[in-house]
Amino acid sequence: MFRQLTKLLAGWCEAAPAAAPLDLAMMALLLEIGRADHEMADAEQRRILATATRVFGLDETAAAALVARAVQRVEASISLNEFTSVLNQECSLADKRGCLVALWQVALADGRLDRFEEFYLRKICDLLHLSHQDFIQAKLAASAG
Repeated sequence: MFRQLTKLLAGWCEAAPAAAPLDLAMMALLLEIGRADHEMADAEQRRILATATRVFGLDETAAAALVARAVQRVEASISLNEFTSVLNQECSLADKRGCLVALWQVALADGRLDRFEEFYLRKICDLLHLSHQDFIQAKLAASAG
């Protein structure tokens, strides 16, 4: 699934500037949620790209390049901690809550919540030092919008 996404985005990567560690960390977490159920639906891919354009103010080409670089980071990673630690260092509590909403939006983009997606969301919530209340509020916010 990641190979397909990488091939799709490969042509857009050469001209894009290097992404900041925070951008890559956020995108990597979005990708981890998208692939948690071992299947990246088109709706999840579209949601990840839309999040990159909205959150980081990127055009479609730059967003696709960021996603492609994040795919490489995810494939080389051994732990979610390398991504969540960046967010913990760089983000406010409100920003981390916003990140959790975006993660929920990816998980719900295909119209169903897989048990592995929920597991990863709970794990990421814990690694971001967010509460169970934050977890539930993010889920409700993502479901509503």
